[in-house]
Amino acid sequence: MTDQPGGAVHSGDLDEAAAELTAADGDVSTRAVVRGGVVVGHDGSDCAQQALQWAAALAERASWPLHVVRAWRIATAPQPASWEPGYVPPMREYEQAVQADLEADVRHALGADRAASATCHVVHAAPVRTLIEAAEGADVLVVGARGRGGFAGLLLGSVSDQVTHHAPCPVTVVRTDREH
Repeated sequence: MTDQPGGAVHSGDLDEAAAELTAADGDVSTRAVVRGGVVVGHDGSDCAQQALQWAAALAERASWPLHVVRAWRIATAPQPASWEPGYVPPMREYEQAVQADLEADVRHALGADRAASATCHVVHAAPVRTLIEAAEGADVLVVGARGRGGFAGLLLGSVSDQVTHHAPCPVTVVRTDREH
């Protein structure tokens, strides 16, 4: 890892360190394999919750399976319960914390009954790559127009923009009801 001026560490450096830990752990998922249905990208944002609701309604109408996919990095993962100063939990525990977070978001957006029919995938990889790879087996990919990062004034976030250009299946971008 390289310290930047002011003591900041680039997330890319953290991701490289996490990749080394992943190679050592070897048991975290690095790809979501989907065989048909609706794939929806979910980063925990309000827009992702609305995209999830839209995708679930589509999956129900079409009688397709619903796959909810969250890409994560060590820098974006919630801290596992075992985390404490001076101890870095195994990558698998970070993955479990991300999985629990995603499942809670899905239950919140869809309710317990509808959420039970969704398959949640957490993937330790970059979001664009994760969604494009998952879309290889999907009938449609759904993303929110804006995620957690970037500039709030843009109509499309960088992930939404990239998947609309590179996904191997149709893509639906769901705009949020909230004003920016």
